[in-house]
Amino acid sequence: MSKKKNKPFRPKARRPRGFEDKPAQTLRAEQALIAKAFTVYDARGFEPLQTPVFEYADALGKFLPDEDRPNEGVFAMQDDDEQWMAMRYDLTAPMARYVAENYDALSKPFRRYQAGSVYRNEKPGPGRFREFIQCDADSVGAPGAAADAEMIMVAADVMKAVGLKPAEYQIRVNNRKLLDGILEASGVPNTNEGAEQRLKVLRAIDKLDRLGEDGVEALLGEGREDESGDYTGGAKLGVSGITAVLGFTTASDADRLKTIAALEGLVGQSERGMAGVKELADIDKLLSACGYGHAQVAFDTSIVRGLGYYTGPVFEAELLADIRDRKGREVRIGSIGGGGRYDGLVSRFRGQEVPSTGFSFGVSRFLSALERMGHETVTPNPPVIICAFDKSMMPDYFKMADEMRAAGIRTEVFIGAGNVTKQMKYADGRGSPIAILMGEDEMKAGEVTVKDLALGKEMAKAIESNEEWRESRPAQEAIPRGELIARVKTMLG
Repeated sequence: MSKKKNKPFRPKARRPRGFEDKPAQTLRAEQALIAKAFTVYDARGFEPLQTPVFEYADALGKFLPDEDRPNEGVFAMQDDDEQWMAMRYDLTAPMARYVAENYDALSKPFRRYQAGSVYRNEKPGPGRFREFIQCDADSVGAPGAAADAEMIMVAADVMKAVGLKPAEYQIRVNNRKLLDGILEASGVPNTNEGAEQRLKVLRAIDKLDRLGEDGVEALLGEGREDESGDYTGGAKLGVSGITAVLGFTTASDADRLKTIAALEGLVGQSERGMAGVKELADIDKLLSACGYGHAQVAFDTSIVRGLGYYTGPVFEAELLADIRDRKGREVRIGSIGGGGRYDGLVSRFRGQEVPSTGFSFGVSRFLSALERMGHETVTPNPPVIICAFDKSMMPDYFKMADEMRAAGIRTEVFIGAGNVTKQMKYADGRGSPIAILMGEDEMKAGEVTVKDLALGKEMAKAIESNEEWRESRPAQEAIPRGELIARVKTMLG
């Protein structure tokens, strides 16, 4: 009895969880969105920068999800010299390392923009990926309210550049120094000893939209257990501290000047709190001078940003739209990006203060929001297809395609297998607007046949029989070879 031959191993075609494939339509939409943002950055004098995907873990330092476990929360590996390297989890920390490494050679302020993939080693879920693209702009070595105000203007300008109307977005601004002042008055010291407690407070407030006031109150206190049974330890503030923090988050007004007046009363004698109020007042003057109104840019004390490295003004870009699901329930899009001041990030490497401020948005989240709001994210541009009617005439087809591409027409010669019927099916699948056919007879006559595929589809709906189709030959005509480019341009509009 002979043994059966072992079948060759065939790996299962599957992608890792939390990572996604992106077809052409998605990539084109992402590239178009990034290009619009880059236009805004470039117009203001920012310069492009590219940093590597991997950074040494100690360069990311305390801003890793877990400093003691360098591969927790990020994707990390040990180099051959046993140093831990981690895939970047944002674009700001690598930029800070770059500035520190090249500090003396750079003009200050150093103004850069960048887009690229970032990585989070977290449990994936619906809309939550381990790899996603961010798009950033930063000013390093830029102290004062002018730099912060400009970054807020940059965020607003990006919203306008992608086609949003004034009523469809709002930039909401706060200042970390204000909350520091409130916490200081509540017994949380503004020192390294109180850093962990302050960070828990910030992360609790950052969940206000998702968890509501009761959920945030629990996180400001002892902690909270979510629906899955996971428990998150709280900031352990006292009753008066919790009351003060929750009161602070609701202190804003639609009028920026009224918000400033209310904050002056809240921060009391806190020197740091009053510094935060003054910075907001200075930002308001610059925004008003440049025509950024109260509806476009608001001061909102519930905005804190969850990351621990922010030190001053912070802001979020929020999309406003009346979107309903199939059951008519309101769908809230919320924040698609934000930024703020982070004076300590570059300073870690140099031991001296390096004031910095920046803005960042998630490309996929922004695109998804734009699509839900009914904005066209990319204009389709499928190629004109030149059918290979006669394979021996391939040099003539490629020459024709080169001429059309030189005239700015996206053109593809069919190089696959199949007769003209299959080639027409291919063109239809690509969404091609026009197909071009030329056989030996047409070539001798100096002609080509042009088929308007889009018009042909419309006309075919009214044709009831194949015989009528053959007789009418809709949206198809023979034209002189020399008129091809002009005719195609006319057909494409």
